[in-house]
Amino acid sequence: MLDLACGSGRHTRLLAAAGHRVLAVDRDAAALASLGTIPGVTPLAADLEGRDWPLAGRRFAGVVVTNYLWRPRLPDVLELLAPGGVLIYETFMVGNERYGKPSNPDFLLRSQELLDLARRAGLAVLAYEEGYGEQPKPALRQAICAVQT
Repeated sequence: MLDLACGSGRHTRLLAAAGHRVLAVDRDAAALASLGTIPGVTPLAADLEGRDWPLAGRRFAGVVVTNYLWRPRLPDVLELLAPGGVLIYETFMVGNERYGKPSNPDFLLRSQELLDLARRAGLAVLAYEEGYGEQPKPALRQAICAVQT
């Protein structure tokens, strides 16, 4: 499993507790420091927005991305899925600027953007949601769960 742009590792911890081996990737080495002591977790400090893609050629049974968007790397993220691999992606969308950050349109998904991306990539969409949510804080979000066929 891969937790991409994992921050302090909320999802990494959940996946590891469920018995999965997890590669936890983030640019913030300090945030990753506490994850190295968790059995089954491998932290990796890496620049996901740089010229060189640090995960080139890697494949994972599952990829989790939350609260992160760097459009130039979306095709690379999809390439990380092994056959039968599951993508879980959730982040903010246009309109979120009314509720706080992020507010820059570069970091906000357009309506149905994740859905369109998954379909163009030939993924089987298991679930998709977009719109307003109260938890964990008021925001406009998109979320998808899709499988590489």
